[in-house]
Amino acid sequence: MHDQVSNGLPVKGYRPQQGDKIATVNHNKELEERVLRQFDAMASDQNIDKRWLALARTSIEQGFMAANRAVFQPGRVALPEDEA
Repeated sequence: MHDQVSNGLPVKGYRPQQGDKIATVNHNKELEERVLRQFDAMASDQNIDKRWLALARTSIEQGFMAANRAVFQPGRVALPEDEA
């Protein structure tokens, strides 16, 4: 299945993706979820600095988003005014 091509996302700028790229991003999503669940567990600890934990969560989310964009490589989109 890794050599199949998806039909792409219904989002402008995203094109069809190979199965191996989809598998990589799905694996990344699972890794991200494991880390976020650890942060969720830490949030109930009164001795944890919530501000730093929120920064950690944001950094992890941004990091995985950047990694997934590196795999899918979305492009820029045309705007209506570009045709004028």
